[in-house]
Amino acid sequence: MKVLITGSAGFIGYHLAKRMIADGHDVFGLDSINDYYDINVKYGRLERTGIMPGSEISYGEMYTSGVHPNYKFIKLNLEDKESLERLFKNEKFDAVCNLAAQAGVRYSLTNPDAYINSNITGFMNVLEACRHNDIKHLVYASSSSVYGMNAVYPFSIHHNVDHPVSLYAATKKANELMAHCYSHLYRIPTTGLRFFTVYGPWGRPDMALFLFTKAIIEGRPIDVFNNGEMRRDFTYIGDIVEGLVRVINKPATSNPEWSGIEPDPGTSVAPYRIYNIGSNRPVRLMDFIQTIEKYLGIEAKKNFLPLQQGDVPASHADVQDLITDFGYSPETTVELGIRKFLEWYIEFYKIKIKLRDI
Repeated sequence: MKVLITGSAGFIGYHLAKRMIADGHDVFGLDSINDYYDINVKYGRLERTGIMPGSEISYGEMYTSGVHPNYKFIKLNLEDKESLERLFKNEKFDAVCNLAAQAGVRYSLTNPDAYINSNITGFMNVLEACRHNDIKHLVYASSSSVYGMNAVYPFSIHHNVDHPVSLYAATKKANELMAHCYSHLYRIPTTGLRFFTVYGPWGRPDMALFLFTKAIIEGRPIDVFNNGEMRRDFTYIGDIVEGLVRVINKPATSNPEWSGIEPDPGTSVAPYRIYNIGSNRPVRLMDFIQTIEKYLGIEAKKNFLPLQQGDVPASHADVQDLITDFGYSPETTVELGIRKFLEWYIEFYKIKIKLRDI
């Protein structure tokens, strides 16, 4: 296939691009390389896929990997509708995986405009480009945050998700609704994936594992929200990528049993599907932190805080639909995933620490 991956300098996009390049597809990466977090991490990811150093990347220019001839990259904003349309028209992609978005629940409390620009306007431009260029399958990132005030665990795609508690979550729910409209009106197969707390090597510097590791090594206290009683369905990046690849290769289809009398939120009479990708094994935040401490041989200084506005106390993915339709569910343990992240972190930042066995 000829596949466009937006957000390809991001955490998930980078790993997906590597996998699809290795699988022999013609892969095109797109990213705005914004400064939401340390751009050196983004440039590091790009360099690992053979794209030249960041200082030499110009907006709107297409670059071919110096390592993988089947990989090209372009720096572009999804809000730039004219340039995006031109890219789609010129390249004639078979499939699109939209992973570009303004991420972060807490950042949305203070920078709401960034989420409307990227997650709503940008996604609308992607939908329009797919509509006018015969895209055979659009896969896009949703989020476990859409479950919001839901209190029935595990979270199921068949549950109603009309009560988000952050603007970030609201934009992700909006993406699902927008995708359904385009699946219904223009018969574009669309699949939304609700990711559950993704972690692993090359992870985002604004996420818990990165923040905890950095602070513990530097001897600074870590902020532990909800007094450590948070529970998260931590999902290793390798499992996320395996799920993504399987989904991209199987375009969404309509559910012939769908009924408007008892509408199923996860499917439709249109070629539209939603799936959870999570480990289905929630971990208590304090246990997560203790695993990091054991590997590093350092006890964290903890600053216990109440549940932050916009956060939810727990997440737990029901992945039965993923198993039924793709024969797959994430299986990497948190212990193994954390060790792989720590090995990367120590190497990337050239830190002289030897991990302990646990």
